[in-house]
Amino acid sequence: MAADALAAIRGDELPLVMLDSDPAGSLGTATVNLDIADGMRRVTEHLLSLGHRDFLHLAAGVDTWTFDVRADALAGSLRGTGAVVRTVRAPLTVEDARAVTETALAAPGPRPTALVCDDDILAAGACKAARRLGLRVPEDLSVTGFDDLTLATAVEPELTTVRLPAERFGERGMASLLAVLDGRTPRLDTLPVELVVRGSTAPAP
Repeated sequence: MAADALAAIRGDELPLVMLDSDPAGSLGTATVNLDIADGMRRVTEHLLSLGHRDFLHLAAGVDTWTFDVRADALAGSLRGTGAVVRTVRAPLTVEDARAVTETALAAPGPRPTALVCDDDILAAGACKAARRLGLRVPEDLSVTGFDDLTLATAVEPELTTVRLPAERFGERGMASLLAVLDGRTPRLDTLPVELVVRGSTAPAP
């Protein structure tokens, strides 16, 4: 829900636990987060280890904390490496991601060798764009996603992506809510994420 909607309904007594939200500006009594920044750092380190130095960041066209964290972590991980990154934004649909990626890859200048996507849906659209331009994934262009949705293994090649522990995330959210209701302090640590390397990434051409 949007923060302003939550503010309107919360009142003084409604116990509230926020998931995937900025702890500094949270409306909740507790906030439960995944280590999104670490996930993006792992993606970046994986691509750098494969020799990639020219990056395109396909960012979600959604103004939320979680996507800001991804962008900051990517920029921070590339700082001082000699790599360059260009960012384009797309709505969270396969078709919009395809269109934006086609335009970006066809633009004048050096073509990126690695495409870092904020989400698996965007990555699926990026792979379609590459095929339409006659580029091979991963031989010509490595593509990474984020979330490890079912879609990540439905595309070919399967996506290198960041797996988010969805069930544990839900469990932690409920445990935090129960703690708030009982007057206890919920756990404040972030949940770890995992980089899953599949066929969509390879050494830079």
